[in-house]
Amino acid sequence: LGPRMDRYGEDGSINVIPGHSMTFAVLGTLMLCFGWYGFNVGTAGAFDLGNGANTLSLIVMTTTLAMAFGAIGAAGVAYIKSGKVDTLYTANGMLAGLAGITAITNTTSWWGAIIVGLLAGAQLPIVFEYVSETLKIDDVCAVFPVHGSAGMLGALLMPFVAVPGAVDSVANQFIAQLVGVVIIGGWTLTATAIIWYAFKALGEARVTPDHEQDGLDIAEHGVDTYPEFGGDRVATDGFGPTEDDEIKTDGGEDQEIRTDGGREIRTDGGDPDLKMIMSIIRPEKLGDVKKALAEVGAPSLTVTNVSGRGSQPAKKGSWRGEEYTVDLHQKVKIECIVADVSADETAEAIKEAANTGEPGDGKIFTLDVEDATQIRTGKEGTDAV
Repeated sequence: LGPRMDRYGEDGSINVIPGHSMTFAVLGTLMLCFGWYGFNVGTAGAFDLGNGANTLSLIVMTTTLAMAFGAIGAAGVAYIKSGKVDTLYTANGMLAGLAGITAITNTTSWWGAIIVGLLAGAQLPIVFEYVSETLKIDDVCAVFPVHGSAGMLGALLMPFVAVPGAVDSVANQFIAQLVGVVIIGGWTLTATAIIWYAFKALGEARVTPDHEQDGLDIAEHGVDTYPEFGGDRVATDGFGPTEDDEIKTDGGEDQEIRTDGGREIRTDGGDPDLKMIMSIIRPEKLGDVKKALAEVGAPSLTVTNVSGRGSQPAKKGSWRGEEYTVDLHQKVKIECIVADVSADETAEAIKEAANTGEPGDGKIFTLDVEDATQIRTGKEGTDAV
C-alpha cells in the first residue's frame, strides 16, 4: 500500500501528520474498552451459577487489569523516552493490554494479567518507533504494536501466568503457543499478501493522489467533513469549483485588474468617509475588545477564528511520541467599519483592550473602504454603516 502522501521525506525523514482530534481518539478508545467486554466475556459461551460464573468473573477481572496496566506501561515508557505522558500512547496502551490478554483471558491469574498488561503497554512505544522509523512502514493507527506484537506477547506468556491447573507442562504449552503464533501469523501474512497484491495489480490498492490530497470525504462522498483542514479547492459554501476546476479570485472577470483601488484618487489629501479597523488578537481578549468598542460607539463587528504566525514563539506538539512544531497560533480577527466614529479612537480602544504586554498580542490595521451597501434597505456609503 505504501505510506501516506508526504509521510516520509526524500531523505527518509519523518513528517508528523497528527490526527484532527485527540478528543475523538480518546473517546473512541474508551468505546473500544467498553466493547472489549463483549469480545472476552460475551464469547465465553457459558453463564450459569456453577463453574461458568467463576469463569466469567475471572475473564472480567483479567480483562480489566490488563487494560488498566496496559495504559500504565505505555505511559511509563513514553515518559521515559520523552519526559511527557503521551496521551495517545496511553490510550493505545489500554488497547494493547486488552489485545495481549484476549487470547488467554480465561486461564490467566490476576497477577499474570497485570504482567501481561504492563509488558503489552510497555512494548508499544518501542515497537511503533521501530516500525515507523526503522522499517519505514506508515502504521497510521499503531495497529501492529497494539494488536500484532501485543497479541503475540500475551499468547506466548500464557503458560507462565496461568492459574493453577490450567497448564500441565509449561514447556509443552509454550511450544504449542509458539506454533500457534507462527501459524496464525503466517496465514495472516499470506492471505493479506494475496488479496492486496491482487488489488495492487488492478490499480485499486489505494486512491489517486488527487483524492488523497482532497480527502476521501469529499472525493468519495462529496461531503466536506473537516473544512478547517481543506485546501483551496474545497468550497464550503455549498458551491463547487468552476468548470475548469479553478477558484476565481478576481471576481471572475477577464478585464484588466486596476491598481488604483478602482476609484478616483483624491488629490486634496482628504480621507475617505469609511474606514475598516481590522485587528488580529488573542481569543481570550475578545470580550474586553467588544466592551471597549461598545464604549467608543462602534459596537458593530465581524469576528472570525483564524490562525497565524508572527513574533509569538512556536510551541512543540507530540503525536504518539513524534514531536512536531506548532507555529500557527489560534487568534481572532475582528473587522469593524466606522463612519461617524474616529478610526484612530477605535484602533486605540482595541489596542488598550487587547494588550497583555507579551509577544503574540496581535496587530491592528486601518483600511480605506470604497463603498458600503446595506442589503435590506439599499442604503449606500456612510448611511449604510
